[in-house]
Amino acid sequence: MKWRQLPLGPLQTNCYLYSNEQKECLIIDPGGDGNKLISILQQQQLKPIAILLTHAHFDHIGAVDDVRKQWNIPVYVHKNEKDWLSDPSKNGSQLFMAGAVSVSEPDELIKGEGRLEIGSFVLEVYETPGHSPGSVSYYAKEADVVFSGDALFAGSIGRTDLPGGNHEQLIKSIHNKLLILPEETIVLSGHGPDTSIEQEMETNPFLNGF
Repeated sequence: MKWRQLPLGPLQTNCYLYSNEQKECLIIDPGGDGNKLISILQQQQLKPIAILLTHAHFDHIGAVDDVRKQWNIPVYVHKNEKDWLSDPSKNGSQLFMAGAVSVSEPDELIKGEGRLEIGSFVLEVYETPGHSPGSVSYYAKEADVVFSGDALFAGSIGRTDLPGGNHEQLIKSIHNKLLILPEETIVLSGHGPDTSIEQEMETNPFLNGF
């Protein structure tokens, strides 16, 4: 399994392409620049089979419809944010200068934690709310990576001042769901560089002393 990070959209949100040897791939958080993303996928001869959203803020969903129309693939999001994709007041785009962002409703709802199988891909879904009510993280044991969305960053954590945010809940999510992963696990965040569970346990100022 391979992964590639692509900063896309108005906030340069990290989109991830997670692919297997057969060139099938999952697209995680296609935040914008749909034409660019489609071009990269075609150049690499990758075949997307699903779009996974860590949450439904506007900067993580901007290219959803572009990719979905190109390959006719399903979009997964947590049930707590099922109506956020089409509602600019909920996905946050109304609050920013980027303009209203609205995409079609999701095809599949994540209703809880557990094993998620899509084709040959096997992921563990962890509910990690706090940044938003439906935030989830996808752990790929085979690749030793966790796609953490905007829950945990290198040296930082997600903001909690947007609608539905809760700082205490976010801290608990990180400690109870992410920091229990193997220390060598690579953390692939929604913004900024990758890091590791070990690195954040030792140096993240927001987590020390909890």
